[in-house]
Amino acid sequence: LRLALAQVNSLVGGFKANAESVKSICTQARKMGADIVLFPELMLTGYPPEDLLFKKSFIEDCR
Repeated sequence: LRLALAQVNSLVGGFKANAESVKSICTQARKMGADIVLFPELMLTGYPPEDLLFKKSFIEDCR
């Protein structure tokens, strides 16, 4: 079992850009023989989301 660790600077609120980064990194890791890729917490939403958690549109986008 081969693991890949992704060290990424995600964009707060940048769902599409963050998802594209995940896809790209997964593709690259797979080419290098990884079976599992580990990402930082809140990779898709960005960290820390802070006040965005109070916006209904942000919560809906998270779903």
